[in-house]
Amino acid sequence: MSLIREIQQELKDVVFGSVSIADGVIPPVAFVVTNAVWGVVPASLVGVGSALAITVWRLRRGRPIRFALAGLFGTTMAATFALVSRSAGGFFLPGIITGAGTTILILISIAVRRPFVAWTSVVARGWPLAWYWHPLVRPAYSRTSWLWAAFFATRTFIQWRLYSDEETAALATARVIMGWPALLVLLIATYVLGRRWLGALHGPSVEEFEAGKKPPWQGQQRGF
Repeated sequence: MSLIREIQQELKDVVFGSVSIADGVIPPVAFVVTNAVWGVVPASLVGVGSALAITVWRLRRGRPIRFALAGLFGTTMAATFALVSRSAGGFFLPGIITGAGTTILILISIAVRRPFVAWTSVVARGWPLAWYWHPLVRPAYSRTSWLWAAFFATRTFIQWRLYSDEETAALATARVIMGWPALLVLLIATYVLGRRWLGALHGPSVEEFEAGKKPPWQGQQRGF
């Protein structure tokens, strides 16, 4: 039960405290539904309008809006692609391109021994960057980065195939399912497996690293 509570707290701190699932669900669904009835141009306007509404709602409630602004920018780019191509599938093309780029970036980060997941943890945690590169810490972040590479590669491949087949409704469904629902599963797997792999390495905790303590170390007790 302690692990479950720990995971719940991690998700609350890292995910739910910063970003809304609505940002990644409402605009694409609104776009597809509207496109099925009125076409690409009204659908693009509705998609951007829904993203703008989310941004305004966050602002009025005094919540962080940087992620909603990012969502608004992404939706605007997607709508632009759809309008230029005059194709509903164009709405999803920027996300496919971004997914492919992210996959390549993760693989490069692993190859140069500066794993992607370590950078995301730095942003979320604020722990010293040098700790992540410790030889008894870095391997855990490299292994979890492989999980992320597999996730983005799979998601990109599936969405690209649906885009190529012009299966717009299926593409929207895949984007929603493989968005936050799948990402939450990935985050949980990253945390659970990462903690296990980190513990097996018997490296120093962040506090022990900063204090310059010598082994044997107690190791990281919470967080990844």
